Amino acid sequence: WGLLLLAAFLGGAAAARCPAPCVCDNLRAHVLCLNGSLVAIPDTIPELTKKLDLRGNSFSVIPAGAFLATPYLTHLDLQHCKVERLEEGAFRGLGRLVYLNLASNSIALLYQESLDGLSSLQQLILKGNRIEEIQPGAFGHLGSLTVLDLRANALVYLPDMVFQGLQVLRWLRLSHNTLHVLGSEAFAALPALRRLSLDHNELQALPGEALARLDGATRLDLGHNPITYVAEEALAMASLRHLFLDHAFLQDVAPDAFARSPQLRMLDLRENQLQGLPPLAGTGGLVRVSLHGNPLLCSCLLRPFHNWLARARVQAEGACAAPPALRGRTLDSLKPPEMRCSRLRPPPSPSTPSEKPRAAGSRRCPQGCVCSPDFHHGSCENRDLQEIPRDFPEDTHLLDLRRNTFRTVPPDAFPGLKELVSLHLQSCGIRTLQPGALRGLESLVYLYLTDNRLSTLAADAFEGAPQLAYLDLDRNAFTRVPAGAFQLLPNLISLHLQHNAIRELAEGDLAGARGLRWLYLTGNAIRHIAPAALAPAKMLEKLQLEGNHLVEVPTTALRGLSALSELKLSQNPIKRMGDGVFLPVASSLQHLYLDNMGLEQISPRAFAGLGPKIRSLYLESNKMSNIPNMSNFTGLEILNLQDVPFHCDCQLLPLHRWINKLNLHVGATCGSPAEARGLKVKLSTTFQTCPGWGRGEAGEANPEKTMAASKASKKKRSGKSPARGFNKSRA
Repeated sequence: WGLLLLAAFLGGAAAARCPAPCVCDNLRAHVLCLNGSLVAIPDTIPELTKKLDLRGNSFSVIPAGAFLATPYLTHLDLQHCKVERLEEGAFRGLGRLVYLNLASNSIALLYQESLDGLSSLQQLILKGNRIEEIQPGAFGHLGSLTVLDLRANALVYLPDMVFQGLQVLRWLRLSHNTLHVLGSEAFAALPALRRLSLDHNELQALPGEALARLDGATRLDLGHNPITYVAEEALAMASLRHLFLDHAFLQDVAPDAFARSPQLRMLDLRENQLQGLPPLAGTGGLVRVSLHGNPLLCSCLLRPFHNWLARARVQAEGACAAPPALRGRTLDSLKPPEMRCSRLRPPPSPSTPSEKPRAAGSRRCPQGCVCSPDFHHGSCENRDLQEIPRDFPEDTHLLDLRRNTFRTVPPDAFPGLKELVSLHLQSCGIRTLQPGALRGLESLVYLYLTDNRLSTLAADAFEGAPQLAYLDLDRNAFTRVPAGAFQLLPNLISLHLQHNAIRELAEGDLAGARGLRWLYLTGNAIRHIAPAALAPAKMLEKLQLEGNHLVEVPTTALRGLSALSELKLSQNPIKRMGDGVFLPVASSLQHLYLDNMGLEQISPRAFAGLGPKIRSLYLESNKMSNIPNMSNFTGLEILNLQDVPFHCDCQLLPLHRWINKLNLHVGATCGSPAEARGLKVKLSTTFQTCPGWGRGEAGEANPEKTMAASKASKKKRSGKSPARGFNKSRA
C-alpha cells in the first residue's frame, strides 16, 4: 500500500485508474496483481504501464485484444493463471513486449495466430503446460525471439518447419516432453540457434537428419533419452562444441559417429551401459570425454581407445568396473600392460565381466544378450545370431536386434512381449516377414526394418500389432508398394519406403492406411502415380517424392488431400509446370520443394490458388525462363532462388522490388547481362534505367502495372509478346 500511496502522489489521475486488488507503481510503470481472484484481464490498468505481473489469477481464456489498452508493455507475467486457451490475436497490440511468461498453465494447443503482434518479443516461456501440438506458423510473427522455453509439455513429435519465423532464436528448450519423432526439417529456418535442449524425452535414435540443419549450434543436450546406439556419421553439426548424451541407454558408439562434427570439444557419456569405446575418428579438437557411471571393461579390448586418448591428448573421466583386479581404477591411471585378455570371449553383460550361467531366480534374458530392468530394454545387437532369441522379460519396451542374420521372421517370433513398444530389426538380411510374425505385440508402436532384403509383404504380415504407428521399410528391395499389407494397421501414422526400387503408385497400394499422415518415398524410380493411389490417405500431411522419375506434377493424385501441408518434388525431371498444378492442395499447402529439377518453364498460373499460407518455397538450381508473380505469397519465411541465372533486365524489375520488400535472404543472382553477372538481384544497378524506376513507392505499390509497362516496352523493342510473370528471358 505504500507503493500505492506513492503512485497516487506521483501519478495523479493515472493512479486513480489502478484496479483492485492491484498495486501500481507509476514511478517505474509497474503493476502487480498477484495471487488474486481476477477472472478477466483488468481494463483499467494505466496505459503507460511497462511491466504487468498477473501471476496466480484465474483467466482460463486470454481473449483477442486483451491488452490493447496497454500498448507500452515490455514485460508480462501470466504464470499459474489456469490459462487453457490463447485466442487468435490475444496479444495483438503489444509490439513493444520483450518478455512473456506463460509457464505453469493448461495450454494444450498453440494456434497459428495465438502469438500474433509480438514483433519485439525476445523471451517466451511456455514451460509446464499441456501443449500436445503446435500448428505450423504459430511462431511466424516472433522475428525477434531469442529464447523459447517449451519444457515439460506433452509434445510427442515435431513436424517440419514448426519453428519457422524464428530467425534470431538462440536457445530452444524442449526438455521433459515425450518426443518420439522429429521431422527431418523440424529445425530448418533456425540460422541463429546456438543451444538446443532435447534431454528427458523418448528419442530412441539420434535424430541426425533433423540436427544437420543446425549449422551454428554449439551445445546439444540429448541426455535421458532411450538411445542405444550412435551410428556412423550420425551427427553432422559443423559448429557443435558440447554434446551431452548422459543417462541414456548407450551400448555402442561407432568409430566415426562424430566425424562430421569437427569442432566437438566436450563429450558427456555418463551413466550409460558402455563397456568401452573405439578411437573416435575425426574429432581432432576433442578435449574431454566423461564416462563416469559406465560398466567399463578394462581389458585388452579397451587398449585402442586408451592409446588413442594418449595420442590425441584427450582427458577421459571414468573408472573400470571389470576385471576385478582393476575395478575402481581411473582410466588415466591405467598402463597398457595391465589391460589384458585371458582368452577371446563374447561381449559380457554390464553386470559381470564375462557371460556365465545365470543363478536360479535371476532375471531372465537370452544368452549373449543384455536386458536392462531399469530401462525395460533388451539388446542382442550385432551378435551374429541366425534365429530370433526368446525368453526376454515380459516388461521389455524396446528390443534391439540389429545387425544379425535372421533371413526370416517366423510366426509368433516374439512371445510374451505384450508391452513391447519399439522393435529394431535393421540390417538383419531379412527376406521374409511371415504371416503372424508380430502376433501378440499389441503395444508395438515403432517397427524398424531398414536395410533388409524384403521385396514383398503378405496381407497378414502385421497381424497382431494393431497399434503400429511408425513403420520404416527404407532401403529394401520393393519394386512396388506392398498392397494390402496396411489393412491391419488402422493407426499407421508414418510410412517410410525410401530408397527402394518402386516404379509406380497404383490404386489400392495404400488401402487401409486411412490414418496415414507422413509418406516418405524418396529415392525410388516412380514414374507414375495413379489418380486414386493416394485416395485412402485423406489425412496425409507430408508427401516426399524427391529423387524419383516423375516428369510432371501428379496433380490428379493430389485431389482429396485437404490436409497436405508439405510436398517435396525435388530432383524429379520435371521440365515444365502448367497452370493450376497445385490447385487440389492450395488451401493447405505450406511447404513446397521444387529444387534441382532442371525446371525450364513455369506457367504464369502454375501457382494459382497458392498464397498467404505458403511458408517456404524452394526453387533453387533450376533453369526456368520466367517466374510467376508471387506478390500474394505474403506469409513466406523461406524463399530460395539460388543458382537460377536471372537475366537482370527491365522485365525482372517487379521481382527485384518484390524480394526487396520480403526482407528475406533469397539468394537470387544475376547471370546476365555481363555487367551484372554475379551480383545479387537485390543490388543490381541495371534496373535503374528501366521505365518507372524513379516512381519508387508507386511502382512498388502496384508491381503488376510496372510489369505491364516493362512488357509493353519490351514488346515495342522486340515485336514479341512476352509471357506474364517475373520473366528472366533474354528475348
